[in-house]
Amino acid sequence: MSTTYLASVDGTIAPPQESRISITDEGLLRGDGAFEVVRLYDGRPFALEDHYTRLQQSLEGIRLEIDIVALRREVDALLEEVGPADALLRLVVTRGGRRIAIVEPLPQTPETAKVVTVTFSPGRILDGLKTLSYGANMLAGRVAKEQGAHEALFVTPHGRVLEGPTWTFFWVRDGKLLTPPLSDRILRSITREKILEITDAQEQVTTLDDLPSAEEAFIASSLREALPIAEIDGRPLPHAPGPVTESVQRAFAEHLAQTL
Repeated sequence: MSTTYLASVDGTIAPPQESRISITDEGLLRGDGAFEVVRLYDGRPFALEDHYTRLQQSLEGIRLEIDIVALRREVDALLEEVGPADALLRLVVTRGGRRIAIVEPLPQTPETAKVVTVTFSPGRILDGLKTLSYGANMLAGRVAKEQGAHEALFVTPHGRVLEGPTWTFFWVRDGKLLTPPLSDRILRSITREKILEITDAQEQVTTLDDLPSAEEAFIASSLREALPIAEIDGRPLPHAPGPVTESVQRAFAEHLAQTL
């Protein structure tokens, strides 16, 4: 078996292509469930407890009870089997009661990203919950690629800039690091929280009218850490990466080293 691509379903570890859940599971049929994605550095998960906490909040939000203790035990066993890999750990809990953990190879990412805005209206009932209902997020990414970009950036019909389909938006104006507020109904990203802790970043309502004044911007996520944005809607940014982004990258690397 591959040491960097394994899955656990209710504690049974096997290659993902050999792992099985029922086709009647409503996690598949209706996108009813919750998930988390954790970065592994040399086999060590970053901020795993934070991800467990958010997963529990999402499960409570969608009224889905599972045995978290069993999931933790199964994840520990999977990580021991995988060994010292730089990879992603995906945790999935379905309405059918399946506890799924998958270790996936890291996908390739560009050195800088081109981003286009995509109109999006968040649904209130799932505010703050990281659920399997990600069809709109995935479609937005495809729309962005059809326009020659790497990523989509969600903007409301009224022009409020929110986040990416799988990432948080940070930007710089007058040398200050800014990010849209949680009150605009964006996800409480683990990486976002860490960056807010280790930098002087501030929450600020952001609109489409603000984007032309951005000196720098970057994507923040477990996979990408702090990935510079080079272009938004075809307009190149002055710096990619710029000095603020580079300082965030250094601070995040130091935080990783101390934490891991």
